[in-house]
Amino acid sequence: MNPGFARFALALGLLSAVGPIAIDMYMPGLPLIAADLGTDVGAAQLTLVSFFFALALGQPVYGPLADAFGRRRPLIGGLALFVAAGIGCVFAADVTTLVVLRFIQGFGICAAAVIVRAVIRDLYTGPEAARLLAFTFLVLGVSPLLAPAIGTLLIAAFSWRSVFWVFALVGLLGLAVVLWMLPETLPPEKRDRRSLIRAFSGYRELLLDRRFMALTAITGLVQTVLFSFVVGSAFFFMGVHGLPPLHYSVLFATCAVVGIGLAQFSAPAMRRLGAERLVIVAVSVTSAGSMAFLLLTIAGPAPLFLSLPVIWLTFAGLAFVMAPGTVLALDPHAARAGTASALMGTLQFGMSAIGAATVSVLFDGTAVPLAATMAISAFIALLITRRTLSVRPAIA
Repeated sequence: MNPGFARFALALGLLSAVGPIAIDMYMPGLPLIAADLGTDVGAAQLTLVSFFFALALGQPVYGPLADAFGRRRPLIGGLALFVAAGIGCVFAADVTTLVVLRFIQGFGICAAAVIVRAVIRDLYTGPEAARLLAFTFLVLGVSPLLAPAIGTLLIAAFSWRSVFWVFALVGLLGLAVVLWMLPETLPPEKRDRRSLIRAFSGYRELLLDRRFMALTAITGLVQTVLFSFVVGSAFFFMGVHGLPPLHYSVLFATCAVVGIGLAQFSAPAMRRLGAERLVIVAVSVTSAGSMAFLLLTIAGPAPLFLSLPVIWLTFAGLAFVMAPGTVLALDPHAARAGTASALMGTLQFGMSAIGAATVSVLFDGTAVPLAATMAISAFIALLITRRTLSVRPAIA
C-alpha cells in the first residue's frame, strides 16, 4: 500500500468513525438516559432515530455544497456544528431536548458521510475505490469494537452526560484531521458554483436513473438491517438476555469484527467474482441470516449460542454489499459525485431511519419487532437485487 493511499485511508476512516462513535458509545446508557429523564426505553431510542433522520436530511445540502465549494469547507462547517450540538446535549434536561440536539448533531456529522464518499470518487474508481472504502471501514471498525465498552466505563464512573463531552472532543479531533491530513481533492476548475441552483435538476436526473436507484435501494435496505440491529441491540442483549452492559459491549463488538473484518476482502472478491455477482451472493447471505434470526425469535427467546451465529451470518453478508454496491452506483457519475453521493446517502439513511423508528415505535418488550424489521428489509433487498443485477465481468 503506497503512503498516499494509506494516508487518505486513515484520514477518511477517522472522519467516517466520528458518526458511528456518536452512536455506539452511548448505547449502553440508553436505559439510564430513559430513567434519568423520566421516560421509557422506546422514547430514549428516538435519540438514535432522530440522529439517523438528520443523516438522511442533511445530505442533499452538503452534496451540492461540496461540488460548489470543494470538499474541505463544508466538512469543517459540519464538524463544528457537531461539536456545538454535542456540548448542548450535556445540558439537556428532558428527552425532547436531547432528541432535537441529537438531530442537530446528526445534521452536522452527515457532512462526513457525504464528503468521504465524494473524496474517494475524486481519487479512485473500481476495485481501488472499493479497497479504499474497505480500508476506511477497517479504521471505522474501532468504533463498535471499543466505543460501547468505553461508554460503559464512562457512564459507570461519571454519568451518561460525560459521553457527550467525549463526542465533542472526537469532533474536534475530526477537525484536526481535516486541517492537517486531508487536502482538497476537488480543484477550483472542477467546481460547479451553479450546483446549488442545479441541485434539484441533478437529483431529478439521478432519481430517473433506474440502475442508480436500484443500487441505492439495495445498499439502503441492507444498511437498514444494520441500523435496526444497532438500535435494538441494547435491548436484545441486556433486556431479553439479561446481560450486563460490559458483556453487551463485548458481544456487540463481535458482530463488528465479523462485518468490518470481512469487508477488507471486498476488493479482491470484486476482482474474482465481479461486483454484481458479489452483491447478489452477499445480499442472499444477509437475507438468509436475518430470516433465520426472525424464526428463532418468533419461536421464543432462543439462547445466544443459537441466535448469535445467525446474527454473525447476517453481518458477514453485510460486509460484502456496501463497498461494491456504492462503487457500482457512483462510478457512472464522476461529474457530480458529491450530488450523487448525497442523494444516495439521503435515501440510504432515510430507509435506515424508518427501519430504526419502526423498531422503536413497535417496541413491545420482545425482540420480534427488531428481527422482523431486519428480515423484511433484507428480503426486499434480495428481490430488488435479483431483478436488477446480473453476472457481469469485474470492474476494470
